[in-house]
Amino acid sequence: MVSVVVFEGVNWVRIGWIGVHAEGIPALEAVAAAGYQIAGVMTLRSSKADRRCGSVDYHSVCRRLGVPVAEVDHVNDATSIEQLRNWNCDLLVVLGWGQILGPDVLNVATLGVVGAHASFLPHNRGSAPVNWAIINGETSTGNSLMWLSEGVDSGDLIDQRFFAISPYDTCATIYEKVAESNRDMLLQLLSELRAGRRPGRSQPHSGEPLLPRRRPEDGQINWHSSSTDIYNLVRGVTRPYPGAFTFLSDGKWWIWNVAVLPPFMSGVPPGTVLGPVRSPEQNACGQMIATTDGAVVVLEAEDAQGRVYSGYSLSELDWSGKRVSYAA
Repeated sequence: MVSVVVFEGVNWVRIGWIGVHAEGIPALEAVAAAGYQIAGVMTLRSSKADRRCGSVDYHSVCRRLGVPVAEVDHVNDATSIEQLRNWNCDLLVVLGWGQILGPDVLNVATLGVVGAHASFLPHNRGSAPVNWAIINGETSTGNSLMWLSEGVDSGDLIDQRFFAISPYDTCATIYEKVAESNRDMLLQLLSELRAGRRPGRSQPHSGEPLLPRRRPEDGQINWHSSSTDIYNLVRGVTRPYPGAFTFLSDGKWWIWNVAVLPPFMSGVPPGTVLGPVRSPEQNACGQMIATTDGAVVVLEAEDAQGRVYSGYSLSELDWSGKRVSYAA
């Protein structure tokens, strides 16, 4: 259902902004470049932001844009609410923020408060949706722009964008897609509002439990897990998140990147293609072929038509189950 409001003027809307994560920066820059008035940006105090995964320095961006910045400890503190009210906003935008907004904050802007959740709602409501999607081996996700309400990720949907999770994605590459879609969806919303339309539709509820919050200690690798599960964990919590880790005799080690090998079968004939080797690092990707005493990984190959394959393109070739022959 779409509700309609009518305003005059081209860039009439006065916007307040809340954010700490890097996913909000492209949208902030694009909205400012489009000529909308940004009354101010609220971000976490540096001592708190430094402990948040994916946080960035909003001060340097706002100085370049000529936008005032307010540092806070919590968005629902009385001083934070007073600051937001002083900005006299038509619209409050919340992108890349981990604190749940209370009713006072949800009512500071005349049009309402808009935010995004990095999943294709109602799937994966709750904490760390990008990380969990990769860790759980999901092959797609998305981003959802919504009018924020007192529920957890349950407000009316404004727009959604869908994107695949490839075997080579990490939490960082997916958040790049999230950031781009934040920008695109917000600009589209502002265009709709400027035209007198306030889009929104009720969100369906799937009955799924909320995703739990992840803690740094959840990154410990269980070496009794499958290779694929370990691969997904590592790429799901790599930089800018705390990382996966293990313990060796000399202490704790963080594991930032791994390649996953196909299931290794002993006793296979030499020359049997065991399958693709995949990694976020292109130079580690290839095809694994059995030898007399193990296997080698082919990292670059050229076909009879002169096409050269390496990296992702080589690992995506359908060589699995084939055998090397000695004549065409």
